[in-house]
Amino acid sequence: MRPRTLDEVVGQQHLLGQGSPLRQLAAGAGADSTGPAGPTSLILWGPPGTGKTTLAHVIARGPGRKFVELSAITAGVKDVRRVMDDALTARDLYKTTTVLFLDEIHRFNKAQQDALLPGVENRWVVLVAATTENPSFSVVSPLLSRSLLLTLRPLTDADIEGLLVRAVEDPRGLGGKVRLSDEALEHLVRLSGGDARRALTALEAAAGVAFGDADDVERSVGEDGATGEPVTEEPVIVELRHTERALDAAAVRYDRAGDQHYDVASAFIKSIRGSDVDAALHYLARMLEAGEDPRFVARRIVISAAEDVGMADPTALQTAVAAAQAVQLIGMPEGRIILAEAVVHLATAPKSNAAYMGINKAIADVRAGLGVGIPAHLRDAHYPGSKQLGHGVGYKYAHDAPHAVATQQYPPDDLVGRDYYQPTGNGAERDIAQRLERLRKIIRGK
Repeated sequence: MRPRTLDEVVGQQHLLGQGSPLRQLAAGAGADSTGPAGPTSLILWGPPGTGKTTLAHVIARGPGRKFVELSAITAGVKDVRRVMDDALTARDLYKTTTVLFLDEIHRFNKAQQDALLPGVENRWVVLVAATTENPSFSVVSPLLSRSLLLTLRPLTDADIEGLLVRAVEDPRGLGGKVRLSDEALEHLVRLSGGDARRALTALEAAAGVAFGDADDVERSVGEDGATGEPVTEEPVIVELRHTERALDAAAVRYDRAGDQHYDVASAFIKSIRGSDVDAALHYLARMLEAGEDPRFVARRIVISAAEDVGMADPTALQTAVAAAQAVQLIGMPEGRIILAEAVVHLATAPKSNAAYMGINKAIADVRAGLGVGIPAHLRDAHYPGSKQLGHGVGYKYAHDAPHAVATQQYPPDDLVGRDYYQPTGNGAERDIAQRLERLRKIIRGK
């Protein structure tokens, strides 16, 4: 099922526009689209299964091309130099351009990468290097400057779904001998993780299980006398149970756009609020295994830290925010460890919704029209004429008072004495409650 042309490539449309370097390379030697510039060496950077090797093979199919493939895992400097010598001969004697595909280039050390420089600079070869590591850290600068860096994006669910449907129907794939149920297709897409190779491997395994079941129940309607092969009238249906058996992974009942999305997320937050760390980890695993966006999960954790833990453990919000930032930096699957740490912190922390309830009460009063005006002594007194209006007159600078707390009216007249924040006796709020009581007495002059 490896694409033979760029039009068959799934995903990466941001790299395949008309006139793009990939289009020019795939057009072949002497094509008008390359113009006088000539072919350009490329470094393809992206996650596994996004099409790096595929693009190299498509480029190599261009006319006047010779394709050579090396793996940085097994190749050495001698192998590179041999390819360069052969490429120079092919160019000078046979007018053939050599496309050198070097997989896992980040595994080459500096000396091995330096061996590529003469061939790339003098265009003995068109280098197409693939890497899953950031080339800025794994590829030497001289080679980077002589190559064009193209970033491949993870394949979307729609890309994987289209790939699987094509593999079922295409003669190079299963040739229409099977039919995927909607549930099986969804399961395969979900477990592929944006990796085309993984998706096709899973499809082949599931189809094998389905064919085995079909033989067991004798779905065939007879045998061809010439070949002895079973003859079937209809394609074998690959169902959800076949994909589960083939992949040894149960299908997670989870609809990211429907009720399951909200139900599981709700159960997740309520488990954290209820301090059941085990249930919270279960729902976390359920969301992540179903392919939920980890950034959505991280956002819910940040909200829970402020709403449900609050000032009972002020460090919970710090942990949650750090986890959200770390997940964006690290990504999956390692991001699950970071999210789990934040969930454990929140679920086992003392709980208080006092800050959450406090802001709700304050908003309710504002919406009810309370809080008329601002005391004159608190108003801005920096512009000319403000003093004549009484602004700032009588204001007590808090730092001049003992313990930096002055007796003074801060709220509007109609809200004097209104308590919005009422700390609980849980965790750090026990100490906050005692301090707050003393602060209110001093400020209100009681």
